[in-house]
Amino acid sequence: MRKQVLSLSEAAAGRIRQLLDQRQRSFLKLGVKARGCNGLSYTLNYADDKGKFDELVEDKGVKILIDPKALMHVIGTKMDFVDDKLRSEFIFVNPNSAGQCGCGESFMTMSSSEAAKRAGGSGS
Repeated sequence: MRKQVLSLSEAAAGRIRQLLDQRQRSFLKLGVKARGCNGLSYTLNYADDKGKFDELVEDKGVKILIDPKALMHVIGTKMDFVDDKLRSEFIFVNPNSAGQCGCGESFMTMSSSEAAKRAGGSGS
């Protein structure tokens, strides 16, 4: 059996279940996009259907789709949810992260940092 792409804490699963029930949607979809000081940030969107190349993760009774462009950046990630007096947010513990900005809004993986080096240093 292969390793799960993404695992959820009980708190994350509970919050996702609540959000999906409120919106009457089937899936939450995790992606990444180029943004922030370190290159990538996580995106979460609602989805009704699984795309042809989406990876389906079922954990603790909830279904999450992983965008195929995000897959190599999130393998092995644990998703948690924190709700306290200062914040209410999903937290991603990503073993592939090679760096994170100070505010925690963006991250870099080995594959994204290598791509940035090639793009920036190809003329040397």
